[in-house]
Amino acid sequence: MSRVCGHKTMPPSVWALPPGQRRTLLKHIIVNEKYKFLYCYVPKVACSNWKRVLKVLDGSLESLDSRLKMDHQKDLVFLSDLSVEQIKHRLRHYYKFLFVREPLERLLSAYRNKFGEIKEYQQRYGLEIVRRYRQDSAASKGDDVTFSEFLRYLLDEDVEKMNEHWMPIYNLCQPCAVPYDFIGSYERLGEDANHVLEAVSAPSYIRFPERQAWYKPVTQETFRYFLCNTPQGLVRELLPKYIMDYSLFAYTLPNITSEYCRQ
Repeated sequence: MSRVCGHKTMPPSVWALPPGQRRTLLKHIIVNEKYKFLYCYVPKVACSNWKRVLKVLDGSLESLDSRLKMDHQKDLVFLSDLSVEQIKHRLRHYYKFLFVREPLERLLSAYRNKFGEIKEYQQRYGLEIVRRYRQDSAASKGDDVTFSEFLRYLLDEDVEKMNEHWMPIYNLCQPCAVPYDFIGSYERLGEDANHVLEAVSAPSYIRFPERQAWYKPVTQETFRYFLCNTPQGLVRELLPKYIMDYSLFAYTLPNITSEYCRQ
């Protein structure tokens, strides 16, 4: 990270970011005043459970076992809600963390969830994607978007205007402009979450929630299946849009060779 972020073209601080990028960042950093920490949330990287933890810590939610549907805005304070001086103080003095995930696996998780389960996304994005990339789109209700069509859509999208569920982590959390104290990973979620809870002196009874029983994780087999059934050229074309996430967080570029897919 220090090598990539040390390049002269990288923003040295939040205030060096263009206004649009700074707005996106400040809207994604949640403030906990009681335990004095900042959490940059990344959709599809356990952010619902982290928001649950924050609500329990500040007393707006009774239990981590709550079965109520998560309200992603209610009872949460974001840096974008504060004045410039308040933001500067918290960036300087509060513990700061975020969690990351293999970029293409995160995209696959968003694809399966949003287009497979959520009508709002099927109608808002699915119909548009099918209209753009399928010759015969009239019969579609937006719930049958293929992974290849989704990736084509991302390839044509302006990164800074993307929906947060597939915007690169770099653009959401600006890890070169914000000196995070800890960057955890989805791959070591339990261990890294416990580290953060200890670091912010959370009460010992607070434990990061287990994955919900209904949740369908992206297994290595599922990930491989989708990668190997997507045109290699399409994946290669898309990777530059997510290359900062691969570079900064030390993820290996996906193996999409014919040899790997034949195994």
